[in-house]
Amino acid sequence: MNDLVRQHTALDDSDLEWLHLLVSEWQLLSDLSFADLVLWIPTSDGTRYVSVAQMRPNTGPTSYQNDMVGHLVPRGRRPMLDAALDEGRIVREGDPEWREEVPVRVESIPVRRDGRVLGVIARNTNLLTVRTPSRLELTYLQSASDLAQMIASGAFPFPGQQVDMDASPRAGDGMVRLDADGVVQYASPNALSAFHRLGLAADLVGHHLGETAAQLAPSRAPVDEGLAKLASGWAPREFEVEANGGVIQLRVIPLKPKGSHIGSLVLLRDVTELRRRERELITKDATIREIHHRVKNNLQTVAALLRLQARRIGSAEGREALEEAVRRVGSIAIVHETLSQNLDERVEFDEIADRVLAMVAEISPGRVTTRRTGRFGILDAEVATPLSMVLTELLQNALEHGFGPGEQGTVEVTAVRGGTRADARLLISVQDDGRGLPADFDPHRAGNLGLQIVRTLVEGELGGRFDMVPAAERGTRVVLDLPVRPGKP
Repeated sequence: MNDLVRQHTALDDSDLEWLHLLVSEWQLLSDLSFADLVLWIPTSDGTRYVSVAQMRPNTGPTSYQNDMVGHLVPRGRRPMLDAALDEGRIVREGDPEWREEVPVRVESIPVRRDGRVLGVIARNTNLLTVRTPSRLELTYLQSASDLAQMIASGAFPFPGQQVDMDASPRAGDGMVRLDADGVVQYASPNALSAFHRLGLAADLVGHHLGETAAQLAPSRAPVDEGLAKLASGWAPREFEVEANGGVIQLRVIPLKPKGSHIGSLVLLRDVTELRRRERELITKDATIREIHHRVKNNLQTVAALLRLQARRIGSAEGREALEEAVRRVGSIAIVHETLSQNLDERVEFDEIADRVLAMVAEISPGRVTTRRTGRFGILDAEVATPLSMVLTELLQNALEHGFGPGEQGTVEVTAVRGGTRADARLLISVQDDGRGLPADFDPHRAGNLGLQIVRTLVEGELGGRFDMVPAAERGTRVVLDLPVRPGKP
């Protein structure tokens, strides 16, 4: 719609925003009218109309088998569009049109904003299945007529009331029509069933909706502005009522077809099961976070016990092995601590990498500087946990074997996300400027426990590639090439 409006019409951005607001709401008008809607805007030179949006009803058959968006029609070919645009009124005169042997009733509704007519909605009703209307259908049609008059006068949609139509109730979910005092004139079967779910034993018709909703809701659950006032229909609002284990979502649309308040349209939906599942998910998320928190605490306890044991052991080699185990356990604990603070099983790995760098750097205080460049990004927990161990081993190996006692140097970790969305890759390098590798060193055959852990995790668990080569000038460079799941950012 943006491209069509800017290419063919003289409307400005504020007018375009109004049209977007209208299109976000007009599924309701289409359903209540049992009709297709096509939005026509006059072109800049005033000689044609361009169709910029289209909506088909969920409540009846369509009048258009083809997509009308983008069509251009010369002015004069459709007199009802001309009349609605020039006179600023709803035009219903004229005989039904025949389209592919289907009779179609056409009406034109001007779209007004701040006193100007921006375009015209063509409302097209398929008459092939018309039958004697029921009370529900009559109420639908009357409500559609009121909304059409509000569009023609510029009173609908409501400024600043952008509605998420995917989340809001629709006409078919349940509908209540109120008079100017908030008393129910009509309630659809679905609406009545929803209120019965809340514990209402009587009929809704003839009762004040706001007072009825307030009586059903428990007094310990306060609602802003008062539930009775909200449900009376004086202002556009969305809210929920919960009672007796049931939850219904309500959307109030005041009706002012001729400028004065004549009543309201209340759309409602039973969302009891949806809210129950949401609570279950919240509880499950909280449980998962608590599990990660306890795992982190347990790992920290294990690390503390290993640290105590290392202090008591007499062998320097045994003490060093226990200290390495402490760092390995600590790297896993960092991941679980991060997961305990998230709502899903994904972590921002840059923070974890920085903490691992700081933890490993403690083994050589004041000698070697560690730093990170690039971004790891967001990773799944099943990738983050082994990757944190791999990073710990590589950093520990670089600090211990790349530099002698008292030597100065730098270890740099670089991360780059690359590849396509279907084949995303994470490229990591750990490079030091230390003494470098022995001439006959083979990283794929080395018996060092740390490198064995790296090979196992990278090639086996992460499904990536690992190599260790001499750096361009001095030192050693370790390269990791890891796949990242498709669809993950």
